Amino acid sequence: MGALGQRMKSQMQLKGLSPRTIQVYLQQMSQFVEYVGHSPERTDAEEIRSYLHYLLTERQACQSTMSQAYSALRLFYEQILGKTWEERTIPRSKQHRKLPVVLSPEEIERVFAVTRRLTYRALFMAMYSGGLRVAEACNLQASDIDSQRMLILVRDGKGQRSRFTLLSKRALETLREHWRHTRPETWLFPGRRVEGPVSTACVQRIFKRSVQAAGVKQAATPHSLRHSFATHLLESGVSLHHIQRLLGHRQLTTTAVYLHVTNGHLSRIPNPMDEWPALDESTS
Repeated sequence: MGALGQRMKSQMQLKGLSPRTIQVYLQQMSQFVEYVGHSPERTDAEEIRSYLHYLLTERQACQSTMSQAYSALRLFYEQILGKTWEERTIPRSKQHRKLPVVLSPEEIERVFAVTRRLTYRALFMAMYSGGLRVAEACNLQASDIDSQRMLILVRDGKGQRSRFTLLSKRALETLREHWRHTRPETWLFPGRRVEGPVSTACVQRIFKRSVQAAGVKQAATPHSLRHSFATHLLESGVSLHHIQRLLGHRQLTTTAVYLHVTNGHLSRIPNPMDEWPALDESTS
């Protein structure tokens, strides 16, 4: 995309988008340019609509890819070309939100137990202890573990927002054991190249093996630890507002999805039929 691509990259950096989001949006724009076969400056709404339809029907793109393509194209069309975006002409594909995969405490315990490498067991425990995203756990530094206040500092999480979240005593013990064995310098979980953290792809691969070895039947991913953390907190009576802050969600509606996967709060709701006054048998 040349100069236009550089302008788009600079604009996204000014907006404070994460490096990962910038990379994905630029990839989406490159694929769009390849599809239309000419400069994006000459695109119109019909070409954009046609491309999105192509992704949906022929490429059978997942909802996440559709959302990324739509957002990238809209940003470029409005903020780089200065054109008006007509939502009626280019509608956003309706998102069908799937319920998150939630593991039971027993399943999570089995996953920890079969993870032989101490580094990954400590990382998985930190993820569940604080409801961390995979990238957030990979990018932890030793100084982010606050053993005095039993908190984990998440630096520059999604949307470049930092936050504190919970640190369990069990996770702290395992993290200390991991630190004694590896003596990491900068990154708490260094990758093969010491100057960088462990990759998210590596963590996902190890977690998949642990899930299989633990005999967990659900299609769990490392992100399931975050979902399980939130759901278990909700079932124990923690408010959605507090869970929102721990997870780093911008909107409470994002956190509210866990209301659909927890059963604990439902069982405590009295059924209105049981509140009816007893019928007088003499009048029946």
